[in-house]
Amino acid sequence: MKRIWSWIFAALTVLNVALPVWAQKEIPKVEPVKLADLLAEAFHNNPQIQAVKQEWQSMQQMPTQVSTLPDPQVVLQQVNVGSPRPFAGFTNSDFAYIGLGVSQDFPYPGKLKLRRELANKDAEVTEQKIEVIRRAVLSELKMAYFRIAFLAKQSSILNDDRELLQQMEQATEVKYRSGMGNQQEVLQAQLEQTKLLREGTANQLETAKLQAELKQLLGRPQSSPDIVTEEIGESLIARNYEELSSAAQANNPQISAALKAVDRQNIAIEIAKKDFYPDFNAQFMWQRTDPSQFRAYYQFTVGARIPIYRKKKQQPELAQAEIDKSRAQTELDSQSLEVSSVLRQEYVAAEKSAELLRIYRDGLLPQAKAELQAGFAAYESNRQDFQALLASFLDVLKLDEEYWQTLSEHETALGQIEELTGVSLR
Repeated sequence: MKRIWSWIFAALTVLNVALPVWAQKEIPKVEPVKLADLLAEAFHNNPQIQAVKQEWQSMQQMPTQVSTLPDPQVVLQQVNVGSPRPFAGFTNSDFAYIGLGVSQDFPYPGKLKLRRELANKDAEVTEQKIEVIRRAVLSELKMAYFRIAFLAKQSSILNDDRELLQQMEQATEVKYRSGMGNQQEVLQAQLEQTKLLREGTANQLETAKLQAELKQLLGRPQSSPDIVTEEIGESLIARNYEELSSAAQANNPQISAALKAVDRQNIAIEIAKKDFYPDFNAQFMWQRTDPSQFRAYYQFTVGARIPIYRKKKQQPELAQAEIDKSRAQTELDSQSLEVSSVLRQEYVAAEKSAELLRIYRDGLLPQAKAELQAGFAAYESNRQDFQALLASFLDVLKLDEEYWQTLSEHETALGQIEELTGVSLR
């Protein structure tokens, strides 16, 4: 029974028939969600952000590992004389003994400290990666939010224009029945009604896709209720391009990550230089023969690992580290230029879209609506034909949609600027 009533309600909605009061109470009202609330939710729940956070936490465990001395080695020896049996000849030969020793490797002074610094830089690069992913996810969320808000406004515009078109259709029918119009005008009005229904269906399809994308960014299940956005308004650009450019160079996480990668390679070069020096090993050995006849032996040994294959190992290692530093510096320069280029494009887009919004708001839309009102009155009094009235109607519909589309693009451009600079513009 509930399903039947839901079909009836849907049919009445499509036919633009008002639902009875008791039926309207059955439909729960969904409150709009603020963009700031969704951004906070995405930061805590988005799987991409959580994954890179966990990667950073993992990298933080590395510095102590690489800066700690290698594990010592413990050695147990037994030397027999005359027989492979354990302790054979132990009491009658000073060549048979039991030995217990320990050895420890010591890297050349400074190597462990440099390795710790290198691991710390790797963790810092990963930390910047968190900010890169965070800003990218929040930027995608803003774009989806603004697009859904535009589609919601477009749906409202289509509903209002459908009502206006119904009035036009009724006027054509009245004139047709009175013999002052023709059937083609009625059919044209009906055709435009069908086109609006098609556009409304396309609107719903795109909205459904964006809702799925938005839920994925928020880490919500796809079966959760759809998100209702607030009506978007125009945000002003409170800073000039020079200020935003300076903020981008100072705060952009991709530039920061590239800069830290250069620092990392400087440390790698220092490690490669340290590898030209030997590492050391210290060993202590205690040996025991028959305590009733022989005294114990104590042996202390110091060894060194000499890097004699420098041309094949240490020199190529140093050359590789220097090449990697040059590559990191080039990537830093490239990243800086790319951020500047994208920022310039988005700033110009935001600036020009703001100008377009003023043109729509102060000129095109009022003029088109005034022309439509005058044309409707003229058509009803037989001073204008239906084609001119229909053209005026389509102009209003197109300009209204273009205004909100431009507003959505303006807010999206500001969202991109916020991602690049880390500066809040709202």
